[in-house]
Amino acid sequence: MTLKANWSYPTTVRFGAGRIAELPEACAAAGMKRPLLVTDRALASLPITAQALDTLDGAGLGRAVFHEVDPNPNDRNLAAGIEAFKAGGHDGVIAFGGGSALDLGKLVAFMAGQTRPVWDFEDIDDWWTRADAAAIAPIIAVPTTAGTGSEVGRAGVLTNSETHVKKIIFHPKILPFITICDPELTVGMPKVITAGTGMDAFAHCLEAYSSPVFHPMSHGIGLEGMRLVNEYLPRAYRDGTDIEARGQMMAAAAMGAVAFQKGLGAIHSLSHPFGAHYGKHHGTLNAVVMPVVLKFNRPAIEGRIAQAAAYMGISGGFDGFYDRVLELRSELGIPANLTEMGIPKENLDQLAQEAVDDPSTGTNPVELTLADARALMESCF
Repeated sequence: MTLKANWSYPTTVRFGAGRIAELPEACAAAGMKRPLLVTDRALASLPITAQALDTLDGAGLGRAVFHEVDPNPNDRNLAAGIEAFKAGGHDGVIAFGGGSALDLGKLVAFMAGQTRPVWDFEDIDDWWTRADAAAIAPIIAVPTTAGTGSEVGRAGVLTNSETHVKKIIFHPKILPFITICDPELTVGMPKVITAGTGMDAFAHCLEAYSSPVFHPMSHGIGLEGMRLVNEYLPRAYRDGTDIEARGQMMAAAAMGAVAFQKGLGAIHSLSHPFGAHYGKHHGTLNAVVMPVVLKFNRPAIEGRIAQAAAYMGISGGFDGFYDRVLELRSELGIPANLTEMGIPKENLDQLAQEAVDDPSTGTNPVELTLADARALMESCF
């Protein structure tokens, strides 16, 4: 391990129940006078969105909303969002919702003033320097789920609608100017979304903790994030009105995204192609493939996972941790395999190649070959 790295930690977070009321103040701090609220189709009609729009309208900020966001947002969604942003003469974006809405909202703010195609800003080397930083609109992030942690991230995931490949678009100024984490906004989440997003947070923390990259701050945050998910996700799943559990899960979600500055791994590498091609929930896919990846990575992470298990109060070292993952999936009603998710067992050669090419693969603790990826995918059915 080389003790040399570049570190960065993110943005201002206003955390606590009821803090959505501070949305107009946050807009003023960000210099927004005509914000566009970007959310997804399902969320657009719910009371929490109407409440946010009422708050904005009452402060003289209007109630403009864009909601053409797919579960795995793509370049067509982005083009429509940019058109809405420009047509409305907006000067900032409020990204409001789960990971899909947060990612797309951030990318609308990023791309509305650019002249190059979005794929020119993929998270490769220093491609982000191609962007006109002065043309990036300010962003306020308001998560309504506890999973992706996109509210504290400097990137957005976008699916190419022609190739069905997910790409990570990066720029430091994609980081929201202010994030409002109000656990009251997550109280109405359905159980299936609570489970899937919560396991996404767990996957972020687990893979960051397991990554061989030297980043002790993210390492510790990932460890504590796993403990929070293990303790509070079952509570939030059983009782959606448990505001303490909802709050702790929002914290764990943000911690996971901060932690994965250290990198992700094969859990995400395997889940990304299935999500992009079949439109399935990202966090749920992560939970389904998690056990096979844990076994695959065991030679490199057994001691580290044993330490995590001890910290989390789980006996039995690596085996105890592995069994707890299976138990947690069962408690949350996570499908046992990809077949139960309705994914066909086809095109595995192509999907395996996409997994190997995924940027998350580079920080997996064990080298992932094409043959490995295909075998792991096959074992998930």
